[in-house]
Amino acid sequence: MVWSEVDLEAGAVEISSTLIRVKGEGLLRKGTKSRAGERTLALPMSAVAVLRRRFMTGARLDQPAFPDINGGFRDPANVRRELRAARGDEALAWITSHTFRKTAATILDEAALSARLVAHQLGHSRTSMTQDYYLGRRSVDNQAPAALEAALRDTLDDE
Repeated sequence: MVWSEVDLEAGAVEISSTLIRVKGEGLLRKGTKSRAGERTLALPMSAVAVLRRRFMTGARLDQPAFPDINGGFRDPANVRRELRAARGDEALAWITSHTFRKTAATILDEAALSARLVAHQLGHSRTSMTQDYYLGRRSVDNQAPAALEAALRDTLDDE
């Protein structure tokens, strides 16, 4: 993501590409895997505050928001290696970059957002993908039986 894709006033970021390493060419930005991957996401206020502070250090609109030491894009392989080093080989070894996507989906699911909204956040074109792979079964919820009870009561009252 480059700074021109960040709207600090609206508190949003445009997702339009991904980084890949191409042998002999280096890191390249390419379009997302699907049209659903191209999206604008509203950001939490804490993320907007962090981005605002980073931008105020003299960033240019054509620069990555989170550059490498040379000011270019961070190689995804290097980011994964840094994550592995940070988590260690013991208790946190199960954490991967994908774990953060799953955690975000779980938080949104537990906040009772629709599968469509969670799918949009993750860039999925099909809510079935989101539901099958990212959303766990919730604990017992009293809303479904209450809705059924109300419908039964209404039916019996009509008779």
